[in-house]
Amino acid sequence: MLDFRTEGFQGCAVKYSPFFDNRLAVASSANYALVGNGRVYILELTPNGIVPVKWFTTQDSLYDLAWSELHENQVLTASGDGSIKLFDCTADDFPIMNWREHNREVFSVNWNMVKKDTFCSSSWDGTIRIWSPHRQQSLFTLPTHSCTYSAAFSPHNPDLLSCVTTDSSLRLFDLRTPASASNHLVLQMHIHASPIAQAIPNYPNGEPAYTNAPSEALTHDWNKYRPTVVATGGVDRCIRTFDIRAPQQGPLSRMVGHAFAVKKVAWSPHLPDTLLSASYDMTCRVWNDASNVGDSDPMRSGPVVGTQLGVMDRHTEFVTGVDWCLFGNEGWCASVGYDESVKVWDVRGVMG
Repeated sequence: MLDFRTEGFQGCAVKYSPFFDNRLAVASSANYALVGNGRVYILELTPNGIVPVKWFTTQDSLYDLAWSELHENQVLTASGDGSIKLFDCTADDFPIMNWREHNREVFSVNWNMVKKDTFCSSSWDGTIRIWSPHRQQSLFTLPTHSCTYSAAFSPHNPDLLSCVTTDSSLRLFDLRTPASASNHLVLQMHIHASPIAQAIPNYPNGEPAYTNAPSEALTHDWNKYRPTVVATGGVDRCIRTFDIRAPQQGPLSRMVGHAFAVKKVAWSPHLPDTLLSASYDMTCRVWNDASNVGDSDPMRSGPVVGTQLGVMDRHTEFVTGVDWCLFGNEGWCASVGYDESVKVWDVRGVMG
């Protein structure tokens, strides 16, 4: 396991470069993202460990980041002052672009992996905005009417965009549809479908997890191999997977094990049934979603129960971000947390 300390700044997000197997970017904030400066680090993995090659300090906290899919040296940041900044590793300390249309904190940014000249942002102001790096004004505004923690383009379709919000909903937008009545909204799925709380048996330490009580959704991710499957996580500590083709059937699977809120989920880029999660319980966990169980029928028997394959508990504070390496043997990943630590580790080393 490799370790790097972001001294004086608590990590909020980490992303591997889509161009280089040894390059990472980390978004961080001073004072636990409550007040003060932010800093984005560009790190490289070397035979001598993790080495910082560049960093940019901002006037406000940074909550998320995304590498450009067009330029190997450029990275987007989501800021607490409502701005989105584009930095170039080869440039000086100032961002090469600065967008400011959101009225509240920007909590996520995501670059379109298929149509690579667009990216999106989501904010506490209840909107998602679609941008081009070549224009100063946004291309679309998609209202969610709820604090939006996470928004992401489908890695399979350039016109599909999803988000999760504080009202416990998973929304799907199709930019090919008319905007007039619905603002491109084609699906709104309530993650907690029933107001009746049901306890999950065999919860750690005997503590019940109430899975159907409305609860804030904090993170989600598209499966890289199954174009209609999305995983969600949030305050209720439960990870769920859904098929957007059949919203009425509810979750495909549930994965339970975290003791506190799930801050980040990320599907493996190598394996279709494996995902990572990061949590406020100071752990990262790797899961199998049980999609390979041939006799399961969610329409008939309810969601299957996924399997926890391993736990990484080397962080000493909230774990806020995790990302998979796209290159080499499957299993390498990076995580960051409020312990001012970036860790690069092999998932296979913690799998039972």
